[in-house]
Order: sequence, then structure tokens, then C-alpha cells
Amino acid sequence: MPFKTPITIKEALAAIHGNAYLLPSIQREVVWDEDRIVRLFDSLMRGYPINSFLFWKVPSANKHDFQFYEFMREYHERDYFHNPKANVDGLGDITSVLDGQQRLTSLYIGLRGTFTTKLRWRRRNDPTAFPSRHLYLNIAAPIPDERQQEYGLLYDFRFLTDQAAAQQGDNHFWFKVGRILDYDSDNPAEIHQFLVQQGLGNHEFAGQCLFRLSQVVNKEPVINYFEEDRPNLERVLDIFVRINSGGVLLSHSDLLLSIATSQWQHLDARETIQGFVDELNQIGDGFDFDKDFVLKASLVLTDLDVAFKVRNFTKANMTKIEMQWNSISAAIRHSVELADAFGFSRATLPSNNALIPIAYYLKAIGVDRSFVTHGKFEIDRRAIRRWLLIALLKRIFSGQSDSVLRAIRVSIKKDYHNGFPSQEIETNLTKSQSRSMRFSEEELEELLYQKYGRGYTFLLLSILYPTLDYRNEFHQDHIHPRSFFTSDSRLSSLGISQEKQKCYVDNCDYIPNLQLLEGPVNQEKQDRDFKEWLDSTYEENEARAEFKKKHYIPDVNLSFANFESFFEARKALILERLKEIFL
Repeated sequence: MPFKTPITIKEALAAIHGNAYLLPSIQREVVWDEDRIVRLFDSLMRGYPINSFLFWKVPSANKHDFQFYEFMREYHERDYFHNPKANVDGLGDITSVLDGQQRLTSLYIGLRGTFTTKLRWRRRNDPTAFPSRHLYLNIAAPIPDERQQEYGLLYDFRFLTDQAAAQQGDNHFWFKVGRILDYDSDNPAEIHQFLVQQGLGNHEFAGQCLFRLSQVVNKEPVINYFEEDRPNLERVLDIFVRINSGGVLLSHSDLLLSIATSQWQHLDARETIQGFVDELNQIGDGFDFDKDFVLKASLVLTDLDVAFKVRNFTKANMTKIEMQWNSISAAIRHSVELADAFGFSRATLPSNNALIPIAYYLKAIGVDRSFVTHGKFEIDRRAIRRWLLIALLKRIFSGQSDSVLRAIRVSIKKDYHNGFPSQEIETNLTKSQSRSMRFSEEELEELLYQKYGRGYTFLLLSILYPTLDYRNEFHQDHIHPRSFFTSDSRLSSLGISQEKQKCYVDNCDYIPNLQLLEGPVNQEKQDRDFKEWLDSTYEENEARAEFKKKHYIPDVNLSFANFESFFEARKALILERLKEIFL
């Protein structure tokens, strides 16, 4: 693995642009944030080293043995964040970047590409929330002193829209960094002529900036690199893992996905699985699945060893997953759609792995999407929902979940013909894993002290409202409005002592003061006094009694001044209901 003659940034960018430099499938899909890109350019301008690179030379005769990807060029946080698959037909030898992807990507984006991220406080579906930006350098003045002290930078590089960059001032002249590629570094007169045209011919700092930028991009061979020239994937994987051991570690999913990519014959594993992850995360109100989840689920659903080890990603195992991919992906998708129908989303699903046993069961019984909605599956859906809620509340997937997944898989395989085997799973987990899915009275009471807005709070409230159609939007609502508890004047005006005020505030966000309300109803209720709202909204005694029964409202004085008694009485009602369900 010899050290090669260094090259310039301009030469490296030309190689990227012409697809002479590509990325192997083992590389992560990560783009540095704005701060790190700016720091890289500041380091170059100041003559700091940016470390060496490691390339892998793949002869033309072997290029079709591996999968390669292009560099990210026009990064868009929402719409374009995956590296496109490279077409190597018509290309000669390929140089694949093993170490230095982020630095080269940052250089390309800064000099030839764009960097598009969402504006703060704007919605992701707002078309104006993602303005395209180029990298600019202020050649009129160094970075302000306060930014120098905070970030340790000297040169004022920023990603700006062209419109923002056009706003010049006494201490601002924004030069689009990519324009430096148009100048001949051996002919400084070109840069000087530009400065004269802009009225900066005698501006010392502006001249120093542009001449330095031209030198570091076009002239100086700052890309120092080693080159591996043996087309051996196992050796390359070993090198890649070793060079990443001191920085951001190569995750199991990155490594294993690269192995799957090299072994699948008919599908591109990386492209297929990443696209599937994106699809899953767009279901309902959105989820937060990743490659690890899909790869783990694939191992479980094909009855392979569930451990995330390289030894389990053999060619035979990967071929099995590829051949069953349609049924695997369908079962996973239906399990996520079912979770959405139960009211879950990224904010309320504490463990993604809890859906894997459900996907395994759905694959085993061979159902289609109708399972999520059709009436004939209602009993099975209820059993799955109850099991999922208990499994999540008991946190059986916390810690080492592989052994739990193995035990549950054995249970489902043994007894899936007569509906979801909740009892068999419970028995096996207790016996083999010492993990009980039963609650003690003390555990049930502890559950009532889940706090507002947390995923486990939604789980418990879901159990209290088993008949709700969670395809509608439901809010976690404070029965006695939260704003009442943060108003010292309101509490004092009710004659509540300082000691009791603390009790009010401490218990405001717990289950006995929370309920699930449909979005429009909750918006209508807002910060109104609960007793006044209840009396005016449900004027008829029968309707009011039905609401109180549904929401476990006790027959006590419902005024805010009586919150302490209300809290204890509702806590007792809910606890009694939980005992009926679980004990």
C-alpha cells in the first residue's frame, strides 16, 4: 500500500466530477454539517494539515465485482441525502475512497455543489423552508472577533443563498468560493483584475484571501494519499475497519449492509434497504426506523441467528434474505402500519424491536394489508395490541434483546395457527429469560407516575382507552390545565398553602391528571377550567355521566381548588381498572 504523489484539490474534484473517484458500498451516508465544512476550509486557508487519504484502486477488469456509489454533490436535507448508485460501464480503472469521503464531499460541495438544509421554525412540507445555498467567503474582513473566540476560526466562510450574498457592505464582500476554480493560479493578474473591477484593487485583505484561496485549491498538492491496489474485498473491509477504529466507528449495519450488497445477486441491498427504511418512516405520523432494525428483522424473519455478527452474513444467509425479501418487507411494513393504527409514532414507540415479533407472526400466517383493517382479524389485532402494550410497559426489549427475540420466535413458531400466541410467549419468556409479563400491584401504581408527553405515558393511556380508533388524532390532555399550576397568583388566590402548592405542581403532569382527547375537542377545551368546561360542554346529565365514565372522572368536587382530592380519587379509579386488566 504505497504512498502516492500528492494532488491538488482541483484535480481531486475533477476526478469526482468525472466519476473516476467513487465510494465503496461500505462507506456511510453522512454529510458533515456546516460548521465542520467551514472548519475544513479555514484549516486549508491557514495551511493546517487535513490528514492523509486512503484510496482503493480497482482495475477495470474487476470493477463489476463490487458496488460503487457517487459522491454527494447537491446535498438536500429532505429530498437528496442518499449517494446515487454509480454506473461503471464505460469507465476505466476506478479509484474508490476508503478514508476521506467526508473531506472530499465537503470540498466538492463547497466548491462545486450546494448545501440545502431546513430553516429553523419552518415546516418540512413548506417549499420555501429549504433554500439552496453555496459556500461564500467574506474577502472584505476577517471573521468577527466574537466568532473567532467562539469557533477558533480566522476566515469568514458561510453557506448563503445567492440573494443573501448579494447584500454587500463596508465590511462584507461575499465571494462565491467555487469561482476560484475559474482562475489560473499561474496568472495572478486574473485575480487582480477581478479585485480592481470590484473596487478592491488596493484592499490588502481581499487580495490576500483570493490569492491564498487560489493557491490552496488550484496549486498546492494538499491531497496526500495512500493507495491499496489489490481487488480483495475481505482485505479492504479489514483495512476499512482498522482505519475507522480511532474515529467514528463503522457501525455493524454499515459493515453488514456492505457485505449484503456484495452478495445479493438480483437486488441492490443498500439501495433496497435504505429505500425501505425511508418508506417505513413515512407511514402515519412518521417513525424512526434505521438500517439496524430492518437487518435485524430480516435475520429473525428468515429463522437465521439473530446476532449482529459478520459470521451470520454468509452468502447462503444473504441469498436466503434476498429470495424472501418480498415477504419480509411486506410483513415488516404491515407491522408498522398496524402500530400506526394503534396510535404509535416515533414519539410514542419506545422500542422499534418490539415490532419484530409481530412482523414474524404476520409473515408466518401469510396475511396481506387487509389484516390492518378488516373486521375478520379484529380479535387477533386486539391480542397483538394488548401484548405489545404490555411488552413495552414491561420493557422486555431493553438491554440484550437478541435472546428475547429468539425466545419469542420459538414461541410463535410453535403455536401461531390459532392466533397470536401471547400466552405461549409469556410462558417461554418467564421460563427461559426470567422476564415476566405480569405486573405486581406496586408496579401498577408506579405506572401512574409516568409524565406527560412521554412514550410510556401514551402506552398506559392507550390501555385505559381500548376502544378508541387511533387512526384519528388524539392528544394527551391535562384535565386540570397545566397553566393553572404555573400561576402563583391563581394558586394563592384559592387560599392554597405553600406546602400544598408544591403538591399541586409536583402532580400536575402525572397520569391521574391526564386523559386522551381527540385533537379538535382538546383545542376547544384549551386552558378552560375543567369543571366549567365539562358542565357547559355536556349539559345533559346522561352525556356528562358517560364522559366521566369513559375518562375515569371520580365523583368528587371537580373544582381546581379540590385538585389534591381529585388526584387521589382518580388515581384509585385507574389503579382499580389496571388491576382488572393485569391481575
